[in-house]
Amino acid sequence: MTMTFDSSTGTTAAPIDAGRRVGSAAAAAIGATKVYGTGDTEVTALASVDVAFETGRMTAIMGPSGSGKSTLMQCLAGLDRLTSGRAVIGDTDLSDLDEKQLTRLRRERIGFVFQAFNLIPTLSAIENITLPMDLAGTRPDREWLTHVVDTVGLGDRLGHRPSELSGGQQQRVAVARALASRPAIIFADEPTGNLDSRTGGEILSFMQWAVAELGQTIVMVTHDPVAASYADRVVFLADGRIVSELHDPTADSVLDRMRGLGD
Repeated sequence: MTMTFDSSTGTTAAPIDAGRRVGSAAAAAIGATKVYGTGDTEVTALASVDVAFETGRMTAIMGPSGSGKSTLMQCLAGLDRLTSGRAVIGDTDLSDLDEKQLTRLRRERIGFVFQAFNLIPTLSAIENITLPMDLAGTRPDREWLTHVVDTVGLGDRLGHRPSELSGGQQQRVAVARALASRPAIIFADEPTGNLDSRTGGEILSFMQWAVAELGQTIVMVTHDPVAASYADRVVFLADGRIVSELHDPTADSVLDRMRGLGD
């Protein structure tokens, strides 16, 4: 399952013209602006961001604290609304949706992996995995579900509750939950932040495998250059703007770029 990565130094590239690429992207932000507060307390978290996330690739979002990386992911995932501009999943403009429609879109087309796992403690592993589909009133594809469960190595732990699983096993449940409904895109927020380096590497390798072998699209917010090196591309934010990106990143090339941003 562990995959190797090109060890060559990443190269810089101009930000993608999201307005032109939105039709071929799994998700995109076009002129995305998010402002919190008013008057003296006004803070601009995103300042007219244009970026697209290509289907079948894993992209890491990085930047100093307060750069807007988590805000960008939350707005793209429909967890928060932009002040102006557009957030698009496939061909769906999120600004056109009401709260009920947003909830349905998140259940049917988006997968989530969080640092804190976000598992329901009273449910078994398999019940946690199928929960989004249960809430959406859809039936899982049993063949696909079995494939996902076998791939993450949880076959003998499906009846266990989260308290009976290690941190790595809990995150495997979370990743399997995100994959089980075959979403258009998975958003991962610091998915290895609570894991040791070995277990974190296993989770990242699995996510990398899901992209390469299953065609999954993953957008991951991380502060860790090693985690970012598993991605196909790294997008860097500073002060709410896209300032740089790397393709085929290495941990060293990511770290060098982050030093340049002052993190």
